[in-house]
Amino acid sequence: MKKKIIIFTLCLGIFFYFQNNFITVNNLEIKSEKIPEDFIGYKIVHLSDLHNKSFGNNQKHLVQKIKKIKPDLIVFTGDIIDRRRYNEKPSLCLIEEITKLAPVYYVTGNHEIWSGKFHTLEKKLKQNGAKVLRNEGRVINKGNSEMLILGIDDPAINSTYETEEEVVDKEIKQAMIKKYNDKYKILLSHRPEKFLIYSENNIDLIFSGHAHGGQVRLPFIGGIIAPNQGFFPKYTKGKYQDENSTMVVSRGLGNSLAPLRIFNRPEIVVVTLYKK
Repeated sequence: MKKKIIIFTLCLGIFFYFQNNFITVNNLEIKSEKIPEDFIGYKIVHLSDLHNKSFGNNQKHLVQKIKKIKPDLIVFTGDIIDRRRYNEKPSLCLIEEITKLAPVYYVTGNHEIWSGKFHTLEKKLKQNGAKVLRNEGRVINKGNSEMLILGIDDPAINSTYETEEEVVDKEIKQAMIKKYNDKYKILLSHRPEKFLIYSENNIDLIFSGHAHGGQVRLPFIGGIIAPNQGFFPKYTKGKYQDENSTMVVSRGLGNSLAPLRIFNRPEIVVVTLYKK
């Protein structure tokens, strides 16, 4: 009996280690009439919610997987650190390495804001090559074509009496560049539960994280719990559609309050753009 318990415990430990350390790559296709000709086949790597996690020395396992993808663009949608056990080193190391592979655009999550240290972290992220978007837009060029990428702060930064929805709506409008309003628009925003606001602002493609894939995933049920969505959350992974807006939600890379992922391995999302 004792031997069986030891074997079971060992197998369980291996299972949990595999679930929390072996990265999966999920490929998605986005098709739209608005995607410019020069951006057909354009690859975007989406990362989120690192929460201080390390994947080998200098993030080598994560970086190697991204390198094989050969991305045109890398986006990071917040919670690169964890406020409860603040450690910048894994995050800055990752940014330093992946900026060698492609341009990296980054937006805050709630943990950066809650840490109270984002003012110094932001400077270091920029020094390591990240383009930090704070309620602003940038034009991406390829050939003779252009797209607009927008990035907004997590609404946890709000210190007024406005609701999070009001803050998010105001931030998107602040980030817009009017003369590019007819271009294909990509938004980086940490919170997937605000999807309808993104759609109301006519955003074509949204990248979000925050939900950690529901932390524990069960067959036929999906994610069990997610921040700001509660039990059996609606937005946890993959693609979601509303009107002409598509949102891509990353299951993320690390853990925060819950220490383990179950049937929910860390993931890299790869989005390839095509003309509809």
